[in-house]
Amino acid sequence: MSKASAASRRLFPMLLMALAAPLAAGEIELQATDAISELLTPYLPAEAGSRHKLEEQLGEILATEGYFSPRLEFADSDDRLLLKVDPGPRTIIGQVDVTIDGPLAAETQAALIAGWPLPVGRPFRQADWNTAKQQVLGELLATEHAGARLVDSAAEIDTASQRATLSAHYDAGPRYRFGELRITGLQRYTPDLIERYNRVVHAGEPYRADRLNTLQSTLQATPYFASVQATLDPAATDADTDADGTITAPVLLAVRERQPHRIGFGAGASSNTGARVEVNYQTPNLFSQAWELNSGVRLEQKRQTAYADVFLPPDSKNRRHSVGLMAEGSDIQGLRTERYAFGAQTVQQRGSIEQRLSLNWQEERRNPDGAPETTSRALVPNVMWTWRRVDSLLDPHHGIVLQAQVGGGAKAALSDQNFVRLHGRWLQYVPLGRVDTLTLRGEVGYTQADSRRRIPQDYLFRTGGTGTVRGYAYQSLGIKEGAATVGGRYLGVVSAEATHWLNDSWGIAAFVDAGDAIDDLADIKLAVGYGLGARWRSPAGPIGVDLAYGQRTGEVQLHFSLAIPF
Repeated sequence: MSKASAASRRLFPMLLMALAAPLAAGEIELQATDAISELLTPYLPAEAGSRHKLEEQLGEILATEGYFSPRLEFADSDDRLLLKVDPGPRTIIGQVDVTIDGPLAAETQAALIAGWPLPVGRPFRQADWNTAKQQVLGELLATEHAGARLVDSAAEIDTASQRATLSAHYDAGPRYRFGELRITGLQRYTPDLIERYNRVVHAGEPYRADRLNTLQSTLQATPYFASVQATLDPAATDADTDADGTITAPVLLAVRERQPHRIGFGAGASSNTGARVEVNYQTPNLFSQAWELNSGVRLEQKRQTAYADVFLPPDSKNRRHSVGLMAEGSDIQGLRTERYAFGAQTVQQRGSIEQRLSLNWQEERRNPDGAPETTSRALVPNVMWTWRRVDSLLDPHHGIVLQAQVGGGAKAALSDQNFVRLHGRWLQYVPLGRVDTLTLRGEVGYTQADSRRRIPQDYLFRTGGTGTVRGYAYQSLGIKEGAATVGGRYLGVVSAEATHWLNDSWGIAAFVDAGDAIDDLADIKLAVGYGLGARWRSPAGPIGVDLAYGQRTGEVQLHFSLAIPF
């Protein structure tokens, strides 16, 4: 029995009864199961009107959930209209027929049909039916078949047996390969710049939609382009067709360049270094070479910095080279320093590991309260590896991040002291239920040297403050030199934090941190801090505000930070 014929025989007498019924005034009281009430309540009018119109509207809504034989009973009660809804039996998928025409590999066709998301035995829902049809089409379009289409589809409902017969007919269309890259919108840059970033779309390779998306997002993330759109042009007049019907079509890449100069101003505050103002100048096309210059002056209460860095586009091995220089002055925990540095760095993604190779030279003038002034110089080659496996870079719920680095200086190579510096960090996210998280953190460091004298502070260790040991002032844990706190040769920090999310935006955290920086392992005595904090999921990642108690000092410290993985 067809849906149309059954519905007409049922609705005709009901229509006569409804038309004959008087209009009811007042509110409508719905009597139905919780699931049906939740479905229908949003569509009930504030006041009762035509019963026929209301029955028709609710019947259509119930049909979208697979209820094609509902019974609606009306009764007047004082100033209310009582509406009792019996949805009847739910229609079940009884048969599915999916066919795909075209030059599709047999195993691919079998996998698509086997993966049909609305199988026999599943309740029929209009939303699921629409999703199922689009899912198969989307999978065809995402691979070699950029011209795939849904030719026809039907959902036949037998209201007598409460069974649905589904059929979907697709035409996969020909296979496609990537052709040449045709770029429009370039003004200041050459196509060679695009090729430096293009690692996924190459002429002659099978078409994949995700590769176009990757190329588009990669270029969009560079400092050169404000917008990027990458599409295959299957209708191109010069598209080539092979003997087997495979079409090689050009890739259209439309770009819009960013403005060549940008000046920014900012202000903020840090619980580590105090209030901050900053001015920044950027250009992505220094000397018309597509070199990115990022320079600025940052003035903080405890530290003042001027810097300039130049980043080159990636080379043929996907390495990103940069050079930079900086001048910095700081006054932290009784230690006043002036530092001048310049260096070069290469960053490369090697599988799942990010590798940074650098060579830096710096001169530091150190003036601790109550101790003699010293000057230190060092030329330091350094290598750092970072491995990340987290479910989200900005707001992880589970996963791990590991980082290790080694560097050093020698008197024979422009350094005032022989030393080797080792440093490692570990960050683990452990799910606590569906949304809550336990965050575990560890950090160790060791500078091997005869003495910490004449080694710049960057290559020694201090700790305390946001991101290290909360409950203590920024860099207040270290070695006493006069009245100042300076860096030691050993570092150890551990932390555990449990975060409970109250809703999608706000959460609370409880934590305990412990750590210290020392110059001799015989002096090890960890400083412990613990407290409570608030978390807010901002667009840039979770922002944390913590109130922590330092057990060693008996003081309470306020910390705030952007809590994202290193």
